[in-house]
Amino acid sequence: MSHLLLTGATGLLGRYLMRDLLLKEVPLAVLVRRSRRFEPRDRVEAAMRTWERELGRELPRPVVLAGDISAPDFQLAPDELAWARKHCTGLLHNAASLSFVSTGRQSEPYRTNVTGTQHVLEFCRTAGIRKFFHVSTAYVCGKRSGRILESELNVGQEFANCYEESKVEAEELVLGAEFLEPATVFRPAIIIGDSQTGITFTYHNLYVMLQLATTLVNQMGQFNFTGKCPAPEVQFNVDGSERKNLVPVDWVSEAMARIITTPALHGKTYHLTPRLPVTMRLVRDVFEEAVGFYGTGFYGAGERREETNEAENIFYQHMEVYRSYWRDDPEFDCTNTNWALPDLPCPHVDRTMLRRLAKTAIANRFSWKDPVIKK
Repeated sequence: MSHLLLTGATGLLGRYLMRDLLLKEVPLAVLVRRSRRFEPRDRVEAAMRTWERELGRELPRPVVLAGDISAPDFQLAPDELAWARKHCTGLLHNAASLSFVSTGRQSEPYRTNVTGTQHVLEFCRTAGIRKFFHVSTAYVCGKRSGRILESELNVGQEFANCYEESKVEAEELVLGAEFLEPATVFRPAIIIGDSQTGITFTYHNLYVMLQLATTLVNQMGQFNFTGKCPAPEVQFNVDGSERKNLVPVDWVSEAMARIITTPALHGKTYHLTPRLPVTMRLVRDVFEEAVGFYGTGFYGAGERREETNEAENIFYQHMEVYRSYWRDDPEFDCTNTNWALPDLPCPHVDRTMLRRLAKTAIANRFSWKDPVIKK
């Protein structure tokens, strides 16, 4: 039986892709690294039991391969390597480093996003795999403004961080691999939690800001008669009008699964971006409500104020690594996506959904625990 090999199966998007592809009866194999505490099969089994608990039904299991894209042939055991070469006829490359800071080309994010992609492509070449699906990011556009086309990639743009640059290099490698059929490339915007349940399994981007705000408010402890903590002295260096493209993980996964299982849709690049962005002002308002503070303000994008306070300094220092993500987004063309999925528009990320996501993350203490797999 022909299998689709999925990398990055235990991350946020990867877990949804496992669920949705298995629900669509796609024969699936997953490449999973060993962790210090858990074996790959236990990690996958725990994730699958979480889905079964959420869905209230049993799910089939993927074939689990213990390997790492950072090494040639993924450091697979000889029997697993032979199985993968014999049975895998397609590959969905989802594994990636989200690091925005790098110490050099041998470190993250280049090690995973560029060198790892080279290893994935070399495995496909030697295994005779020609069908390739690649998860990139809408932010390969770098600091460009205006309308960004799905057909564009490297047009000499300046990058806001090393993550963006590494993803452009990875996508170029994929599109330049002549032994592949025309690759299918997915470019999601900023992935957030589940649009219906509010659940997320990982806490990046906006969740970092939310967690930091929650910690600072709890430490300040200066709640007044309103039951909330006033924070008028905290001002942030954005102007509030910045537009951000947020996409729920369940929609991204369903869109990808639909395209993957429809051969007529292969070989194109898809911007998986929302119909309408949200503003940083709305994000601030939702966080104030969810965390229990009020009075924070903006003083405009750019350099820091000369006079600051301890709370503002702490917030700024922790958020500095993500500063490039708070800039105003361009407009992402979605011609291919709208043509392929006319009946599957991205759910509107509004105040209600953001409030649900924030409150769920706070209630879960910014962590997630799968069922323990007992031997």
